[in-house]
Amino acid sequence: MLAGMHRELGQPPIMLVDNWPIVPPMAVIASHQVAEQISKPSNAFPYSAPKSWSLDHAKDLIGHKSILIKQDAEWKAIRRRFNAGFAPQHLMTLLPVILEKMDLYIENIDAFVRSGETFSLDEITTNLTFDVIGAVSVNESMDAQYVERQGDLVCTFKQLMKTFVDDKLQFPWWVAPLAHLRRRRLGQLISRQLRDIVHRSFTDMKSRERDNKEPVRLRTIVALSLQDIDSLTPEVMEETCDQLKTFLFAGHDTTSAVLDWAIYELFRTPHALKGVHDELDALFGRDGARDPAIIKAMLLAPGGNEIVHRMQYISTVLKETLRLHSPAGSIRVARPGSGFVVSTPEGGDYSLDGCWLYLNHNIIHRDPAVYGNTANDFIPERWLASATDAPPASAWRPFERGPRNCIGQELANIELRILVAMLARRYDFTKIGLGELDLDKQGRPILGKNGQLKVNSEVYNTFRIAGKPVDGMLMKVKLASTAG
Repeated sequence: MLAGMHRELGQPPIMLVDNWPIVPPMAVIASHQVAEQISKPSNAFPYSAPKSWSLDHAKDLIGHKSILIKQDAEWKAIRRRFNAGFAPQHLMTLLPVILEKMDLYIENIDAFVRSGETFSLDEITTNLTFDVIGAVSVNESMDAQYVERQGDLVCTFKQLMKTFVDDKLQFPWWVAPLAHLRRRRLGQLISRQLRDIVHRSFTDMKSRERDNKEPVRLRTIVALSLQDIDSLTPEVMEETCDQLKTFLFAGHDTTSAVLDWAIYELFRTPHALKGVHDELDALFGRDGARDPAIIKAMLLAPGGNEIVHRMQYISTVLKETLRLHSPAGSIRVARPGSGFVVSTPEGGDYSLDGCWLYLNHNIIHRDPAVYGNTANDFIPERWLASATDAPPASAWRPFERGPRNCIGQELANIELRILVAMLARRYDFTKIGLGELDLDKQGRPILGKNGQLKVNSEVYNTFRIAGKPVDGMLMKVKLASTAG
């Protein structure tokens, strides 16, 4: 809707949408230059423009003390506490955990190969990413991929997530009191389930400290939250549970959506799929690239970390996927009286005092002034290091930029690179329903001028706190031919 309005108005760098009295007037930011002024530190906002209260309706999901809604010095203290858990060097030590969780994922896809059934790629990938973030956050098994015996925490999270499907207008509680009451009850149930985990973790940490005669320095989210804590007070418990809720949600939901779109775009873009195949063959060998067991063994062997970093073309595929299908934007606020002014590329200065500031990634990432006449096309090569006309860094911001960028972006990148490596050579995916390939009279796919296979309808994101493929990315899958 906003993208259409933006086109009709002649694609201005800022577009004002007045939703008062539901929310304050909203400045939709469509220019990467303006977005950069909002996301970077300034005299008015030392930690960048503060987050708006647009996430208030999600507090049952992420908690009232979530890092996502903390401001200024409070936010900085929490971010500093958790930075160690997402340091790139530490994340590489998690490769065994990530790869272990992928074993069952591959087994589940192989089962769909044998059955020929249509399945939701999003559902099985979401279960995988929940297992991974569960291990990273609390070092406990979520059993999310065992659909018939998923853990209570996973089931409750899924029930709560369903209440946000197509919740586009984010109305206040009094518009839909029963829906909000259900969310509240489910959120409280998640908190109770997490309190049990926090109690176990705290007891285990104190026991280790007594045995070792020194503090335990673990890097799980729960351990970092409890670091240097002597007593598990109600305040500490609430703070810890809310950060866990936030990381469990953010660490599984958006990662699975990006994988959905990456597979969809790859398997309708022959030259990009060939580029991934060539890179995997070079890294793992032609036969090894088709065998997840060989890929796993090589990644776990000495030097395996370096292989992940050498997945350069796969990285461009993911970067282009995130450009076209960013899971969410960012909403900030210019507090009344702040005197916050931004400058547009055309030279105009605008006061945004008292406005919500919606950094709309969908519009920014498809700006023809930056991406030309291929702004809507899937072209991973635009991000190659050798590209002479690469877009400016500020025009790509799915993880946002500045101090409040996404703390988990490196974990997501590692997971996604490995997932593409495991899937792209072994399987052929075919989209079912929305986004199906358009075939000629001989039943063959039709290659369009943009280098992608034509489709007979468009698959699109729907709103569930973050964007998700509307149909769960329905697929059929078979083992890839050894001739390709």
